[in-house]
Amino acid sequence: MVGGAPEWVVREDASQAVLAALGVRQALGIRSPDELPPLRGLPPASVERDEDAQAVLERQWRGYWAMTVEPQAHPSPVPLDLVEGFGSLAALPTEGYDELRDGMVPHAEAVVAYARRAHERYVADAAAGARVSYRAYAGAIAEHERRVGRRAHSFELNVQVLPLAQRGVWWIGSLTIAVTDGLRGDVVAFDAAIHPIIAELA
Repeated sequence: MVGGAPEWVVREDASQAVLAALGVRQALGIRSPDELPPLRGLPPASVERDEDAQAVLERQWRGYWAMTVEPQAHPSPVPLDLVEGFGSLAALPTEGYDELRDGMVPHAEAVVAYARRAHERYVADAAAGARVSYRAYAGAIAEHERRVGRRAHSFELNVQVLPLAQRGVWWIGSLTIAVTDGLRGDVVAFDAAIHPIIAELA
């Protein structure tokens, strides 16, 4: 929108970096965030570790997750270094993340392959339904404007379309939601699911 009118920006993706972070979560048996379901088609971890070691990994993964999902909102206080085997898909701070880095490296090949496949599926699905993406959000915003009787406030929303095992929508950052790919492909269900998100922002 132009001419002083409110502006809204919705970016939709299936980021390979986000997929890789979730793959690492699954491979290492990280539980947080508790409400976010696991990825489909990726075997769960079969690791046993004591509570202290688990707590360290959980804390380090949460920091890595925040920096991956919304890097501008969560800058690292120290330089970042790419994790071996992950190419450009995973970077960790050079200090304070040794346990997570050591845990990630053995899973690099499987996690990166999964992230690439899932991203390619998203791209193919998006291409098959070209232009539907913009309409889905524009329609929800127009409906919200009709309900509240005013223009939508300016807002920004990032949408990660992910192959999660449970259908739904979850906030994964202050401006970012995760949506199951199956839900995103269901026009009516997605429209109903995105309305509360738009209402919260606009």
